[in-house]
Parts: sequence; C-alpha cells; structure tokens
Amino acid sequence: MLKPIKRLLQEELKKLSKQELSLLPSSYQKIGDIVILNLKKELWKYDEKIGKILLKKIPSTRTVCRRIEFITTKHRRPSLKVIAGDRKTETIHKEHGILYKLDVNKIMFAKGNLNERKRISKLVKKDEVVVDMFAGIGYFSIGIAKTLKPKKVYSIEINPVAYRYLRENIKLNKVKDKIISILGDCIIEIPKLGRIADRVLMGLLPTSKEYLVDAMKVVKPNGIIHYHGTANKEDWKKLLEDVETAADIEGFKVKLLKKVKVKSYAPKIYHWVLDSKII
Repeated sequence: MLKPIKRLLQEELKKLSKQELSLLPSSYQKIGDIVILNLKKELWKYDEKIGKILLKKIPSTRTVCRRIEFITTKHRRPSLKVIAGDRKTETIHKEHGILYKLDVNKIMFAKGNLNERKRISKLVKKDEVVVDMFAGIGYFSIGIAKTLKPKKVYSIEINPVAYRYLRENIKLNKVKDKIISILGDCIIEIPKLGRIADRVLMGLLPTSKEYLVDAMKVVKPNGIIHYHGTANKEDWKKLLEDVETAADIEGFKVKLLKKVKVKSYAPKIYHWVLDSKII
C-alpha cells in the first residue's frame, strides 16, 4: 500500500520553490522497516534532506531509499539509493502472518499484488499439486503452503538471489514439508516434472506468454492456469487468445473461469490475471 506524505513534506520543506514543492512525492512504499520513494530527478539534490524527514516522521523506519530505475531483465532487479538511515537494505516484511525476508535493492516486492496473493491463497483446494513457475521469494507459494493444505507446491525460480531468499522464507515460515524449491529456468525444469499440476501460477510481468506451452505440459486435464499479463481494458481478450493458442498446441481447450484486474501497470495499461480451466 502506498501512503500519503506530500503535505508532510511540503510543511517541512517550505524553502523549496513553488514548482519544487509541487513535485514532491505524494506517497511511499514500506517494506518491512524500509521506506521506498519515487522521487523526481529535479528533487534528487534534496534526497538526503527528504530521507531524514521521513526517517524521523514515519514510525518503525530504519532506512529510506529512492528509486534510481527499474532494470527489466528476467531477474527483475530494482535499483535503489539509500538516502537516510541504515545502509543495509535487507529486511523482513510481514503480510497476513507470512514472513518475507528480502533485500529490497536486489529483489522487487510488489505490494500492489496483495489482494491477488490473498485471492489465490483461498482458491487452492486440499491435496492439490501446485506449480509456481516464477516463485520469486515465495510471494504466492509461501501463503499457499502456510494457510492451506496442498499436497505439494513446486516453486521454480531462475534468479539465484531470489532463490536464496525463497529457501530462507520456506524455513522462516516452517513450510519445508510442503514446498519443493527448484533453481532454474521453467523451460528446462518443467519437462522434468511431467503432467503433475492441479494448478499452475504464472505470475511474471509484463508477460509470461513464451512459457504458456510449458504450462500446458505440466497441468493435468481439468487443471487451472492463472496467467498474468498486461493489456488495456479493451485488449484483455488477447491474453485469453494467448492461453487458447498454447492449449491448442497441446490438444487442450480452455474455459475462462474468471478475469481479474489486479492493478494499474502503466497509463491505461492494467495487470490482469486470467483463471483458465484446461480441458
């Protein structure tokens, strides 16, 4: 959740020009005890001053960072600068009783996906086998394993740093008996599993289209695939066409159970999840 701070900063930074005051951030993200800001370049010269204000004013804050940029590789690594407080960027974030250990300067944590994590964690049925194709640090896998009764969760992650935290979070949340963690690329690892999944999670943005055929190779008949993608309000059906095309290659049909608009991804572009039954 992003929390409002603009008025607070304007009151503390009255010496800034009118234009600069208007550019101050209106919200922040808090992960564990670390605050992360999106700060416009025009204000970077004031970043330490802004950081110190927030370090003092926001309760239970140890470190304040500003984003430098996002590096959009398959490893999904953010880029941050510490502007106040402790230089260490590793923290433990608690969400609905689940503990996530991570380094915010090495691993992205999408707090905007909170409702989707809650939704999925309620859908998994007892004794289901779940394959989480892009597990990260365990965003979906941990919640499913901890709050429900799956038979097994296979959590695949290609980024070695994220995988290390996935392993730590499995231990932190005491779900070692429920999760099998796999370091590697889905294209290589999925064929090793065979057709085992009652449910497949595909939580990679902006798209996991290139992996859809692999998902079809691991899902059982009548299993469910949760396919994440980005599109505007009119074009979300193109995501369904992606699923149908991949299903056809493997000789399946698709029944759309539900479409969910998770959050805004870019101007007029949204993060969608399609729940599709593969028959």
